[in-house]
Amino acid sequence: MRKETVGNLSHLPLPIIDLIRRALREETLIPVDQFEVVRSVAHGDVHAVLTTIDRLGLERVLSTRRCPEAAVVTALIAARVIAPHTKLATTRWWHTRTLADDFGLQAVSEDDVYAAMDWLLDRQDAIERTLAGGHLAQGGLVLYDVSSSYFEGTKCPLAKRGYNRDGKRDKLQVNYGLVTNSAGCPVAVSVFEGNVADTTTLVPQVQRLRERFGIRDVVIVGDRGMIAQTSIDTLKTVDGVAWITALKSAQIRTLLTGGALQLGLFDDRNLVELTHPDYPGERLMACRNPELGTVRAHKRQDLLAATTAALEKIQRRVAGGRLRGRAEIGLRVGRVINQYKVAKHFRVTITDATFTFAIRTDRVATEAALDGIYVIRTNVAAAKLSAAAAVRHYKALSQVGRAFRSLKTIDLHVRPIHHRLADRVRSHIFLCMLAYYVEWHMREAWRPLLFADEDQRAKARRDPVAPARRSAAAEEKAVTHRLADGTMVHSFRTLLQDLSTIVRNACRVRGHEDAPTFTVTTTPSPEQRRAFALLKRIA
Repeated sequence: MRKETVGNLSHLPLPIIDLIRRALREETLIPVDQFEVVRSVAHGDVHAVLTTIDRLGLERVLSTRRCPEAAVVTALIAARVIAPHTKLATTRWWHTRTLADDFGLQAVSEDDVYAAMDWLLDRQDAIERTLAGGHLAQGGLVLYDVSSSYFEGTKCPLAKRGYNRDGKRDKLQVNYGLVTNSAGCPVAVSVFEGNVADTTTLVPQVQRLRERFGIRDVVIVGDRGMIAQTSIDTLKTVDGVAWITALKSAQIRTLLTGGALQLGLFDDRNLVELTHPDYPGERLMACRNPELGTVRAHKRQDLLAATTAALEKIQRRVAGGRLRGRAEIGLRVGRVINQYKVAKHFRVTITDATFTFAIRTDRVATEAALDGIYVIRTNVAAAKLSAAAAVRHYKALSQVGRAFRSLKTIDLHVRPIHHRLADRVRSHIFLCMLAYYVEWHMREAWRPLLFADEDQRAKARRDPVAPARRSAAAEEKAVTHRLADGTMVHSFRTLLQDLSTIVRNACRVRGHEDAPTFTVTTTPSPEQRRAFALLKRIA
């Protein structure tokens, strides 16, 4: 006989069969309860971010050779994506992740972090040149916008009082301009004093694109407050530079009253291209969005109603003799009508003992005529850019808005700024931009798992004026909170939190404190493996 059946094991559980197989191999088997876990640190979220950094080659962009500063900066970028803190808190936080072990940061102090930030700032130009070379193209679109963040403190020379977008009227602030490609991928950031006007930052950015990044032919896209007429006059003198922006309300009103733009043109279409002598060498694309007009009309009525109610309260106080004096009454009235930005729609009469007001219906009607109407202006020839494409490109500025929301509030928390030295502030904001660069690529790779719309090509096909509509698949995800396979849909934050449940455990033989330790990492779930697989596709 060449074979003999000793026993049938097929009825036994698979774990028992595996134990028998290992025993026949003469392996030494030790009960699980003989081991103990001496330390567990979260690993999955760190692994996801570092996988993205590796796929992007960001470490090589930071430095072509390994050095302690590059390791600290890479760890700071990863920490900013996962859990943004102050620099001091970060040096404590990364010990709760495998980040400290993987980068050898056990002894890194806050001073080492500041030294690494100074090293990063010295390399900013070289890093941004590399990013621009990979994401900007000659003759391509460049999106640019400016935002601000407030300070905790008063000693930084960049900290000034200016137009505060954070609603912190008692805080100093710093301004910074972000340059992205047409898809919103950030490539450069510049920091300015808090009282610098947005329009004055545009021309220096164009010069920077041409001189430092070598982009000689470019189309700048900026909002109506950014690309002002003075900037346009300057850009017209620069060869190879084109722009796309929009007219302000007063300019649109002039077109209407002058007859150049007639509302009847929108009877059977929502996009009209025209020219005007006041804008030589330019094309104007007038758009009308009825749904936007309805929203604006309702908002204006709500603001007028809220302001009227507040003014009536002041009126009753004056009539009752509880508020007197022209100056005191005017102060209270000014606060109310300026609160909702509708002062132009009210006529007020104030004396020492009386106060009356009325809504200026003529001005309300004049403004209502513009509801839903906006006009895009550009100097790009029609042969190179259609009217519909020009509108789509202008609307792409929302990508920069998303970047600012992520930088300031949702994910990376660039504000409040605690640094005192101007260069540290610049380095902090540049570090946040690099973190958003990593996050942007993670979000793009994870579109199938997030609430994001996967059908991005549809943007080039749909009506550029009509309100954006998500694809049917994206609507299904939003309604059911489930993917096609029945698994949960995530936001970017919740997906990172789910990955953080993958931990690295340090184990040893129970009762032997001097025994060597070995690591066991949590086995990822199928959903987690899919998330990692999507990141590995980043090119």
